[in-house]
Amino acid sequence: MTEFLVHKFVKNYNDTEDTQVRTAYGVLASIVGVCCNVLLFLVKFAIGFMMNSMAVMADATNNLSDAASSVISFVGVKMASKPADKDHPFGHGRIEYIAALIVSFLVLEVGLTFLKSSVQKLMHPEAIVFEWIAFLVLVLSMGVKLWMAYFNKKLGKRINSKVMFATSADSMGDVITTGATAASILICHFTSVNIDAVAGIVVSLIVMWSGFSIAKDTLEPLIGECVPEEMYEQITSAVEGYEGILGTHDLIVHNYGPNHSMASIHAEVPNDVDIEVSHEIIDRIEREVSKKLNIFLVIHMDPVEMHDTKVLEAREKLHHIIIALDPELSFHDFRMVNGDQNINLIFDLVVPRSYDDEASNRVLHQIMALVKEVDARYSCVITADRSFISAKE
Repeated sequence: MTEFLVHKFVKNYNDTEDTQVRTAYGVLASIVGVCCNVLLFLVKFAIGFMMNSMAVMADATNNLSDAASSVISFVGVKMASKPADKDHPFGHGRIEYIAALIVSFLVLEVGLTFLKSSVQKLMHPEAIVFEWIAFLVLVLSMGVKLWMAYFNKKLGKRINSKVMFATSADSMGDVITTGATAASILICHFTSVNIDAVAGIVVSLIVMWSGFSIAKDTLEPLIGECVPEEMYEQITSAVEGYEGILGTHDLIVHNYGPNHSMASIHAEVPNDVDIEVSHEIIDRIEREVSKKLNIFLVIHMDPVEMHDTKVLEAREKLHHIIIALDPELSFHDFRMVNGDQNINLIFDLVVPRSYDDEASNRVLHQIMALVKEVDARYSCVITADRSFISAKE
């Protein structure tokens, strides 16, 4: 069914990097979500009304909120596809995240409303009328939600959409809540123990947790995330793969919406190569890597000493000192400035994010002291830096 819908309604469905194709995927997911959730709401609410079950009606209203969420997602996807303009030079992609955040608030509101209703029903319980046909329809709705979870997850993987991943997780949460509701009805029917209000509370809490999780996932790219390790490897490998590039550091990626990222990176080039030659290489890398990885890439050149034996020897000794202190430490932008009585070793030190200010200052002083032991004339001018890359799990 998923492939049929994609092939039927998404033109050029394999070209997922294209903005129009990505928008078509989002529109398809939203329309399917609205249709399925409205149908489930109507069926479940009717069942809950007939059975006098607060848990079922809470579950039904959650489906209605999911339909509203799909409408908001539809509007968000369409607005996010608007091209860049003079006021928004990086496009409107982050609107998709804002739409997902609104959805999360709707889910939280539904959870809070029915938590209140379930608590009231716990204080004043009412009998549940059991109907096998209604119960079976409830179970079938779980199958619909399972398919929707699979549908959104599959489409989300194709276009790397946080909104679709969140919708998939929300659908799986609905499967759990409906399952809890069905279980409470069976228990009440066969044991005459009415746990409907308790089940309603559990359902409400799960719905609220789902809303919180969606909010967390969508806030992260809005606040600013570390560079994912996979993206870090892609960009650095692509840049370092060109002849004339000795290494890279200081990669920063800014996310302006799905498939809308800007990256800056420092590329080390030999200092004995004509600057115009290196500049031509850098320009070519920016054009080709930007096109290949679908990002806007800006590269800063850092010249690296290649022949001065004193500089190379000092850099090598510094490397051994830093690695001995902590293998997670690294340095770059190394320069040596000679004076009559003093030799300045100037470099940036990258410290792990686990280091607090006290630990950073301590390691800086340790490096300075150990470098002095190598040569009393050495003085370190160190700029402490931190990586923008996601820590390995």
